[in-house]
Amino acid sequence: MFPIRDNQNSNKFPLVNITLIGVNIYMFIQQIFVPNPEFFTLNYALIPINVNFWQPETLRPFVTSMFLHAGFLHILSNMWFLWIFGDNVEAKIGHIKYILFYLFCGIGASFIQYLFIFDSHLPMVGASGAIAGVLGAYFKFFPKNKVDTIIPIFGFPFILVLPANFILIYWFITQAFNGVATILTATASVGGIAYLAHVGGFASGIIVSKYFIWPSKKISGIV
Repeated sequence: MFPIRDNQNSNKFPLVNITLIGVNIYMFIQQIFVPNPEFFTLNYALIPINVNFWQPETLRPFVTSMFLHAGFLHILSNMWFLWIFGDNVEAKIGHIKYILFYLFCGIGASFIQYLFIFDSHLPMVGASGAIAGVLGAYFKFFPKNKVDTIIPIFGFPFILVLPANFILIYWFITQAFNGVATILTATASVGGIAYLAHVGGFASGIIVSKYFIWPSKKISGIV
């Protein structure tokens, strides 16, 4: 099941969403072409064993790791989901609040993943946790939106129009199932994918997104 577009245009230019996609692509290009790609990645990736909450400089990777990716497929899939679902969420909560929301979800997702692998030497990279937060917000605000989705049936791709809540619930269940599997097997990831970060980001998006909506001011009339 792979979404290709939603049918509800936000009717607002997604400045921040496009900027985030651009920054992610720029950082990925840097990863590839810097003289020492491994040093570059390790310097900005989140390596759980290096985190020390008494040394603030070791917490920087909770942010910088969000803008690194492990390969072309990793960044393409992440940016595709951000492109499809991010513009509506940005239009709903506003440009400035959207970037704060995105960063909050990304940090929260990485922290949840960190709790299960705090002694790991393996670097964590990717925008998946932040994007999962965007998906959570989309699920909360636009559950009935229709999404064109590719579904393989008997080996052939078919495009079906499905409600967003169905697609996102299905996505969340698969992430949660794999997340539970990582806990039971004590691996914290399956095939290098931080499923717990996805689950945490999605849950964070659902829970906190409402706090990024400022209530409209009511003007009292004269009776």
